[in-house]
Amino acid sequence: MILSSFRAHQFRNIGDCELFFTPGVNLLIGENAQGKTNVLEGIYLFARGKSFRGGAERELTKFGTDGFSLGITFRDERREQALTYSFEGGSRRREKNGAPVRLGEMLGVFRAVLFYPEHLQIVKGAPEKRREFLNVAVAGVDPAYLGLYTKYAKILDNRNALLKQASKGLPVDREELVAWSESLALAATDVYLRRRAYLLGFAPRAEEQMSAISDEKETLLLTLEADTDKETPEAVADDYRACFLSHLERECAAGCTLFGPHRDDIGILLSGLDARVYASQGQQRSIVLALKLAEGEYNREKTGDYPVFLLDDVLSELDASRRAYLLGAGGERQLIVTSCEETMCGAAENIIRVSGGNYVSAYR
Repeated sequence: MILSSFRAHQFRNIGDCELFFTPGVNLLIGENAQGKTNVLEGIYLFARGKSFRGGAERELTKFGTDGFSLGITFRDERREQALTYSFEGGSRRREKNGAPVRLGEMLGVFRAVLFYPEHLQIVKGAPEKRREFLNVAVAGVDPAYLGLYTKYAKILDNRNALLKQASKGLPVDREELVAWSESLALAATDVYLRRRAYLLGFAPRAEEQMSAISDEKETLLLTLEADTDKETPEAVADDYRACFLSHLERECAAGCTLFGPHRDDIGILLSGLDARVYASQGQQRSIVLALKLAEGEYNREKTGDYPVFLLDDVLSELDASRRAYLLGAGGERQLIVTSCEETMCGAAENIIRVSGGNYVSAYR
């Protein structure tokens, strides 16, 4: 998959821009707070359906204006396509190749892998950071996953509402709580099995990437830490039923569900040590980079072509050899990279200079 162009109107600090990209390495270069990340944010919105910075749509609108519009053109193995997204007067509109579409019809059409500095929290942050990474990665290759996880979350909310009621000493219908526990066990089974299947295919690619990034000096091992380790739907569902039904008193006291995929974690061993505890900042960056490159590799295996790699400030704190590995990883892969460092220009096929929401491109 190759992103051909991106255009934005009244988005963040951008008045109007239209940018064109080449295969290989595209470099957005400029000082901090000039608009480099805004481009990646606008592009990634088409892959995930929302801002990776977590802003509401009104917050994405250029100050003093009442809406924004974005558009991309890209080509995959089959054809050239176009997506647009606009927000004006409190209403949003999405189009695919000129025809209106819903969010679910847009997701998965354009695929991208994002590295953002906050992703360093995947290693040493709270477990929810690793779960979020896993959810996004699985959804990138398994279209059914997002709906299944949403279903699980809704059942979880209903069960938690009863548990919260019990924690306050209010009466609760035990049969209703058992029924929600059964529904949650079945939904949890769907989520767990898809996470497990993804990690089984993804983990060896992450190990390969870490070996290459570190020049074979460091090893990486990933595991899924869950309330079950079974492989069949029946056995997994039985494990979750046991968790939900044998700890009801404890959960009623806590007022929430204490087991299930919403509490899963990813174990990360770097050269045999728990990276969540012992990894240095440079090692954290290398691990996350390995995860992101592996996400792209596995995505290609499942879909037939690479996603677009969006790498925000990925080069800082990487030594020369690791930078060379990353920037030399072009080939079939398209990289769109932000940097403040002029020394990075030599590795790029396309350089876009950024200043105050203005963009000047120079192809090599």
